[in-house]
Amino acid sequence: MSDARFEDGDEQPLRLIAQDAEGLGVIAALLQDAVFPITEMSLVRQKRRFALMLNRFRWEYLEAAEKAGRQFERVQSLLVFEDVLAVQTQGIDRGDKDMVLSLLDVTFAPGADGTGVVTLVLAGDGAIALQVEALDASLRDVTRPYLAPSGKVPDHGL
Repeated sequence: MSDARFEDGDEQPLRLIAQDAEGLGVIAALLQDAVFPITEMSLVRQKRRFALMLNRFRWEYLEAAEKAGRQFERVQSLLVFEDVLAVQTQGIDRGDKDMVLSLLDVTFAPGADGTGVVTLVLAGDGAIALQVEALDASLRDVTRPYLAPSGKVPDHGL
């Protein structure tokens, strides 16, 4: 069986931006249960940019896949935050280059004058906190969808 294609569903890759908490909530919903190797996380201090290359479950395709009896899909996506002043991590061994992290949620706590903290909540009590001058996030699919290796919908048993 071959990889899935955006063309099969007459769909285009996602390209979203968020400049407020509501917009970030949309991105967070699409990123729930995305996974990424720790090596795919980077901060470019000179550009004040933090980026993650993630393998996200295609939640927006779930209903159509179930109706058509098709297998579930993932896609590689680039999540970028601009205007990042500082990054802090908790519960992550940054020295473990084989670590794969699972993203559960992305939130924004506003501060004074548009500043704030973006928190990426990870499975296993891990977190990444980004102190930002202003909320400026983007999510962009960068590969064709591929069949989810597990063949299943992520489930937390709640």
